[in-house]
Amino acid sequence: MSILVIGGVAAGASFAARARRLSETARITVLERGPDVSFANCGLPYHIGGEIPDRGALAVQSAASLKGLLNLDVRVQTEAVAIDPKGKRVEVRDLASGQSAWLPYDKLMLAPGASPLRPPLPGIDDPRIFTLRNLQDMDRIIAATAPGQRAVVIGAGFIGLEMAEQLHRKGLGVDLVELQSQVLPPLDPPMAALVESELRRHDIGLHLGDAIARFESLGARLRCHLASDKTLDADIVILSIGVKPESDLARAAGLELGAKGHIVVDSFQRTSDPDIYAAGDGVETLDRILGGKTAVPMGGPANRQGRVAADHIFLADKARPYPGSVGTGIVRAFDAVVGITGWSEKRLAAAGHPYETVTVNDSHHASYYPGAKPMTLKILWEPDSGRLLGAQVSGSEGVDKRLDILSTAIIAGMTVEDLCHLELAYAPPFGSAKDLVNLAGFAACNRRDGLVSHTTELPTDPQVQVIDVRGKPLAEAYPAPGTTINIPFPTLRAHLDTLDKTRPVVTLCAFGKMSYFAARVLSQHGFTVKSFSGGLKANVDPRTPSKLPGA
Repeated sequence: MSILVIGGVAAGASFAARARRLSETARITVLERGPDVSFANCGLPYHIGGEIPDRGALAVQSAASLKGLLNLDVRVQTEAVAIDPKGKRVEVRDLASGQSAWLPYDKLMLAPGASPLRPPLPGIDDPRIFTLRNLQDMDRIIAATAPGQRAVVIGAGFIGLEMAEQLHRKGLGVDLVELQSQVLPPLDPPMAALVESELRRHDIGLHLGDAIARFESLGARLRCHLASDKTLDADIVILSIGVKPESDLARAAGLELGAKGHIVVDSFQRTSDPDIYAAGDGVETLDRILGGKTAVPMGGPANRQGRVAADHIFLADKARPYPGSVGTGIVRAFDAVVGITGWSEKRLAAAGHPYETVTVNDSHHASYYPGAKPMTLKILWEPDSGRLLGAQVSGSEGVDKRLDILSTAIIAGMTVEDLCHLELAYAPPFGSAKDLVNLAGFAACNRRDGLVSHTTELPTDPQVQVIDVRGKPLAEAYPAPGTTINIPFPTLRAHLDTLDKTRPVVTLCAFGKMSYFAARVLSQHGFTVKSFSGGLKANVDPRTPSKLPGA
């Protein structure tokens, strides 16, 4: 069997490696347009900033090593220019010599990936404007940057934040421009607040709710004109505003494409031509939670899709279909870490899908053990079934652990009730007897059982009594916005007669726990009350402490 693979890196390399392990006799040829067939593209920003000092560590495999390990015929700097599905052949061009030839195939894998967006703005072709996709892009950015320079990063998604952090680490001043009114647009705004605060703390200039309009060369510097008429001068600009699927070859070959240009595949990664497979950033995939089509341009799904396609070619009925993706991502910005899995609240609201949500806070391990760091967790679930739909976590330690737990729970179809009884590894240096994931399950079940009503907005109606149940010193040091009545929780029962039962009540505290306790007391004494879910930390100030320093 003759197998051609167009594109290396994640999906293509994973497919080729799995195919070789399943067949020693197959003739497997990998075509890669660039000079590197397999490299760690997720690590590129960290070499730019020097956090990964060795460039060679990013070159996972070479054409020679893949020949030795897997007997693959890897042809770098070779571009596929046309597919002839009827003739089952691909026209290729050697970029060094310019010569072209047709290569036959029995099965073809398309792993072209996705390319960074570069909008047709005035001045966009200035050589000081960069995108980051491969090792050569990385090398050019390293050569163009030096301590003391000024950089403008356009786009505050995952890659934009990594680039802002690493350019700052290298000694550059950094401005970050984002069209949305928050950093990390995939997240709900309150859950991105800690990262935003951390960026400001490191003097990253944030320009949110603004867009790049045009670029102007001023000789040694480049002026970035924003839609707001604000201008930012820079020595270098990084575009990180998203990617588009490289599906031109598939389109020209008559393969079915989705609404946004992604290659349409079935659960075994077959395209509309049964002898042509596709995987990675250029394909549509199934939304594993609510169904429908989605695109998840990440390395993990790309690698698994490549494996599925190879299995389907060689294992027949034993092959397992690709079940879809949930979209799990995590990013670090200096000392803040945030991640998301599944659906966000704003996506669910826009889709009109019913949901409920709670937000909880606690330490990443036992609070009495030295080094405990605060962490915030938001979960979303279906009201009728209790099935988890999504989760977001922010903090500085332990974020990845909780995110992985919740991604697994979503894939397993777990409910909020299941979270209550997850048996997670516990010892004081690693976690708590009641982990934050358990606490989220408890809070959700309290809500489902009608024990508490939540709000995530502080009322402006003067008829609502807003009760701050924190201790007086903490309430004075970190005041809540608006007009509040400070009644520390231990004294609440003694002050019930000072409150008006004919007026609604909202209870608040730092983390949301004590306000829940207060809401239970008040509701059982005849008050109509809501608890401020997640407290001030989750909704107002992500650095709000639960107690005064040294207390």
